[in-house]
Amino acid sequence: IGDHSPEFPLMSKEGDVMIGGFMREEFRFAQTMIFAIEEINRSKFLLPNVSVGYRIYDNCGSTLSSMRAVMALMNGDEWTLERKCSGQSAVHAIIGESESSSTIVLSRTTGPFKMPVISHSATCECLSSRKEYPSFFRTIASDLYQSRALAQLVKHFGWTWVGAVNSDSDYGNNGMAIFLAAAQEEGVCVEYTEKFHRSDPEKLLKVVEVIQKSTARVIVGFLAHVEMNNLLEQLSLNNITARQFIGVEAWITADSLVTPTSFSVLGGSLGFAVQKANISGLEDFLVKDFWETEFKCEETNRSSGTKTASCKENQDLIELRYNDDDVAELRYSSNIYKAIYAVAYSLHSILKCSHTQGCDKTVKVTPWQVVESLKQVNFTIKNGDKVWFDSTGAAVARYEVVNWQRGSDGSVQFKPVGYYDASLPPGQRFVLNTEAIMWPGGSKELPVSVCSGSCRAGTHKVLQKGKPVCCYDCIPCADGKISNTTDSIDCRKCPEEYWSNQNRDACVLKKVEFLSFTEVMGKILVFFTLLGVLLTIIVAALFLIHKETPLVKANNSELSFLLLFSLTLCFLCSLTFIGRPSEWSCMLRHTAFGITFVLCISCILGKTIVVLMAFKATLPGRNVMKWFGPTQQRLSVLAFTLLQVIICILWLTINPPFPFKNMSHYKGKIILECALGSPVGFWAVLGYIGVLALLCFIIAFLARKLPDNFNEAKFITFSMLIFCAVWITFIPAYVSSPGKFTVAVEIFAILASSYGLLFCIFLPKCFIILFRPEKNTKKHIMGKTSNSDVHY
Repeated sequence: IGDHSPEFPLMSKEGDVMIGGFMREEFRFAQTMIFAIEEINRSKFLLPNVSVGYRIYDNCGSTLSSMRAVMALMNGDEWTLERKCSGQSAVHAIIGESESSSTIVLSRTTGPFKMPVISHSATCECLSSRKEYPSFFRTIASDLYQSRALAQLVKHFGWTWVGAVNSDSDYGNNGMAIFLAAAQEEGVCVEYTEKFHRSDPEKLLKVVEVIQKSTARVIVGFLAHVEMNNLLEQLSLNNITARQFIGVEAWITADSLVTPTSFSVLGGSLGFAVQKANISGLEDFLVKDFWETEFKCEETNRSSGTKTASCKENQDLIELRYNDDDVAELRYSSNIYKAIYAVAYSLHSILKCSHTQGCDKTVKVTPWQVVESLKQVNFTIKNGDKVWFDSTGAAVARYEVVNWQRGSDGSVQFKPVGYYDASLPPGQRFVLNTEAIMWPGGSKELPVSVCSGSCRAGTHKVLQKGKPVCCYDCIPCADGKISNTTDSIDCRKCPEEYWSNQNRDACVLKKVEFLSFTEVMGKILVFFTLLGVLLTIIVAALFLIHKETPLVKANNSELSFLLLFSLTLCFLCSLTFIGRPSEWSCMLRHTAFGITFVLCISCILGKTIVVLMAFKATLPGRNVMKWFGPTQQRLSVLAFTLLQVIICILWLTINPPFPFKNMSHYKGKIILECALGSPVGFWAVLGYIGVLALLCFIIAFLARKLPDNFNEAKFITFSMLIFCAVWITFIPAYVSSPGKFTVAVEIFAILASSYGLLFCIFLPKCFIILFRPEKNTKKHIMGKTSNSDVHY
């Protein structure tokens, strides 16, 4: 806009109080400032008898020009005309600047003089320090809120793998630092963080190369509109498209970025924009009234190009008259409007203005008074927006979420799709209309930008070595552990009685296992148990039918029947080991087994002793049968059995067997078994049976070569060999067998030993009774020994 010396304002108007302004080629902002001031001058309620003037400078984007303009504002015209300082500033407040870096310079320069500076668009969080910038205010929020909101926006759409590019300036560096910290808290990973300055094209090319090679489909651009324009040009040249840009207020609604090729790169972009504030009369003023009022240029004829003298004097400004394309998207204008009114309200308070008496013009207004008064302002502008400054001198954070879309006429539109309001409660601050968003390429489908895909339920994340936390492998949960949510960090262990299902996403009750009557193994064992009982009953019936025959008499029929009865019990006791263990079945199975087997072995022991005594009785001068007659036989069986009963009673009294859920042997199932309670009791019962069996074996072994034709001791010896072999084999098999097979081994041992005793002792006798009746005579049984008088 022309060549103006920075010591002189681009536009100025004298008044009782003065407001300074800085612009960086932003003519609309200067127009808005004048509009607000003229509105205040017409007001009868705000500064009623005080005129407000202005001095607006254009620094042309130069920090040096800004410094010279600041000096001019601080010292008035004396600095340039008389070359000396009067010590009185030319203005009471300064509006500006637009960018954070230049605003920092401005605030640091004016700070020592306590000159209030109010920026409409400088958002760097660094300016929130009241220690460094005690007289700085802004009608826009700090980037602290925008940066955090950016992280929340990225997280909301599930983008956990993003790239980040920022301007290498106070604005970009501070904003990106806050975003990175917030992103980390939200669990968002940043693949790369690049920055460049508008004056470093080589660095820009490197940034473009990084973007081209990256895998992140989402790019967060914390850039000033100048840097964004530079980046856009390079991305268009390299045909880098299909990236989802997330923008900040500095560029997301910048008309300068809308070019014929830019939409292919930035189409679908999302970002935070300063809220539109429709101030009545502003649009008409910008398009028409400004020129007619300030420059008396209403006679200009566009077709002929002729201008009045007034128009010719301001040729450089008149060239901008018909540049009204951006009027509809003026977002920062309301911030300038609010800033002017904030200064007016603070002056209104200092000058003690009232509707009836006006303002006290004798009051000498100092900059520090304006600073203190600005801290207290709280008013509402005509469109309903409330204006006040927080403890850091900033306005409340309110943003529109805008989306780059193409309209029906092919034009680029910045369509609002949500908002962010930091003044609302935490759960209500962020509102998005996702359905209204148009994604890159005109798609309605949400883009995906993740380093690793989501881990389904049943798996958990395991970080990849040397990579960010968003890069991980999905590892299935181990047996017994589950994860019932997606992206689980770890798997939790199932409760003791539960186990993981096949998908590892739920805990299910463990399968309970015990030897049941319904399964195949149980049915087989029951069959052989009942078969043994049936065979025993058949033998007993056969002996009962032939009880008067010499063979039955010679084998002590009373002990034989008692032995058959005990064998029946031995077969039946195996049934107590089948079925769901209970408190009573656990106590019954081991005691019944112990007592019935002792009864059985006692009978065999009695029969063995009878055989031995009968032979001794045939010798001359021997009459030993009187010492082991029927009474003694019954008493011996009773005594041996009673001792086992006592052992069992002690076992059940002190520490009985009990049902137990064994969860340690198998991980995925529960073994219902009978715990021994007292192992000593169990092995005492088993050991006692073993001692009797060994004693029986020794006696039978000694009597095996007696001269009878039918010597029962041989069969007892053989049966005891089988019995001992079975139970000796049982011990290691019992200890090593898992789960229900332990019970099956015990039942097998019971059945095997019972069948062994039944077959070895009674099968030969049954064979003679049924098939060799000629041998079932007293003569044949006695053989060569002539002892027909001996009574067995």
